Amino acid sequence: MKPNNAYDPNEQPFISHLVELRDRLLKVVLCVLVVFGGLAAFANEIYSLLAGPLLKHMPAGSTMIAIDVASPFFTPFKLALVVAVFISVPVILYQLWAFVAPGLYRHERRLMLPLLVASTFLFYLGVAFAYFVVFPLVFGFLTAAAPEGVAVMTDINKYLDFVLTMFFAFGVCFEVPVFTVLLVWTGAVTPKGLAEQRPYVVVGAFTIGMLLTPPDAISQTLLAVPMWLLFEVGLLFSRFFVRKDRHEGEFLPEKQDLGSDKG
Repeated sequence: MKPNNAYDPNEQPFISHLVELRDRLLKVVLCVLVVFGGLAAFANEIYSLLAGPLLKHMPAGSTMIAIDVASPFFTPFKLALVVAVFISVPVILYQLWAFVAPGLYRHERRLMLPLLVASTFLFYLGVAFAYFVVFPLVFGFLTAAAPEGVAVMTDINKYLDFVLTMFFAFGVCFEVPVFTVLLVWTGAVTPKGLAEQRPYVVVGAFTIGMLLTPPDAISQTLLAVPMWLLFEVGLLFSRFFVRKDRHEGEFLPEKQDLGSDKG
């Protein structure tokens, strides 16, 4: 029988990884809580800022309402917690990077760190695009489309769920260039193969826009067109990450086919 204090070389590294993962998760939670503590005092102001695009287009005398008894208290704090997570995204990604980096090869570390930075920037860009471009157009259309005699008074909790869903949808969809580069770098596809699938990508972008946005052509188009353009950007940059040898893990610019020399 194996002694209880016997050294197991496979078990010890696994436990040390779990301990490190626990420590990094605690750091992430602590960071979110600290940011949330700083935002909690301004929860109502943050919600008013978020509700601005809708309030600007509501008819005169209309206001937002709270159907649930506790909504006026809990909804702003719910938003403050979500904003705290958004602000903590760089810290979350850094802790993820620090956890997985020791197990990566040098060329993988050179690629993953820029991708983490780019994905963070693109996610924030998608959220900003939704707030400053999409919301004014969508809310202007939806409030104007209300039948005569119908008072537009949106519940604050349902409005928060709606805008958070839109933020998530646009934030994720703006990650298309990162997904494109990763697909090419892993060798799953080639830039030429992706370019040949462009018609299907356009159709897929409009299908995703239809599923993730309200049932109006404006918001669907405002999500689908940027997705297509970002795909083109990712396709352009992916040519610099084509692997020369999948086993070696090297990535070099894609060579152009100049044709065979005659003579």
